[in-house]
Amino acid sequence: MAEKQSSFSLLPKIVNGGIAGIIGVTCVFPLDLVKTRLQNQQIGPNGEKMYDSMVDAFRKVYKQEGFLGMYRGSAVNILLITPEKAIKLAANDFFRYHLQTRDKTLPIFRQMVAGGLAGLCQIIITTPMELLKIQMQDAGRVAAQALLVGKTVQKTSATELAIGLFRLHGILGLYKGIGATMLRDVSFSVIYFPLFATLNDLGPRKSDGSGEAVFWCSFLAGCAAGSTAALAVNPFDVVKTRLQALKKAEGERSYTGIGNAFVNILKYEGPTAFFKGGACRMIVIAPLFGIAQTVYYLGVAERLLGIQRG
Repeated sequence: MAEKQSSFSLLPKIVNGGIAGIIGVTCVFPLDLVKTRLQNQQIGPNGEKMYDSMVDAFRKVYKQEGFLGMYRGSAVNILLITPEKAIKLAANDFFRYHLQTRDKTLPIFRQMVAGGLAGLCQIIITTPMELLKIQMQDAGRVAAQALLVGKTVQKTSATELAIGLFRLHGILGLYKGIGATMLRDVSFSVIYFPLFATLNDLGPRKSDGSGEAVFWCSFLAGCAAGSTAALAVNPFDVVKTRLQALKKAEGERSYTGIGNAFVNILKYEGPTAFFKGGACRMIVIAPLFGIAQTVYYLGVAERLLGIQRG
């Protein structure tokens, strides 16, 4: 009976994940764009750089590209965020269920394994989504840098980029940077899921006898675990962003792989470069998971599907 119930509950979890992803992306995408711009910019030989801080980047992007410019690349993210969240959440639930011990407990190490395997599964969708999103998000910065040296960069769409990559390199063209994406997403999930479960278990329970945490506890646990995991894996995110940026500004370095990127970023920009956009990423991830908890708490999918909540 328990196995049947666990299987039955999978559909609303997938729908809730998709809804949370769409709402979350719409709310925090401008900050995600600023994060990408900060991570991709390289300091010039004389210390020159386009953006001095998160606030400076936000102000300049809004001034130069307008409100819609802040959402450049959001379409591909919104389109793919539903299957990405569905895979992540469903896979984590699947592995947590099957990794339980005989007495139906889940030790912390097994929670980490379940989270890591879920992160591994999601890169099927995450890698092409991130690759296309980054090109669109960084296009304004590259174009502005090109203008400074008297050059122009032709505008393109995510669809044109995807078709071009597919024609040149086949399906593997859409998976450039998959190693760095895997490194980031697996590490994030290894940290996030066990930390969320631990923090969520510390708070008070609902009075309805379900044993579930009260709303504010789950919300805060999601925000805290998400922002902590986001900061911890930010170096991997910087490397991934650099590797997936297909167009570079004049004079910027290219990288041949994960190891080469780590070595050169450290050599030319110092250890602090690995935490570029870290504050943005924390601010982006915290509400994303807070929103996810809100969607679950309200039972949005259950209401839409007419499913009685347990």
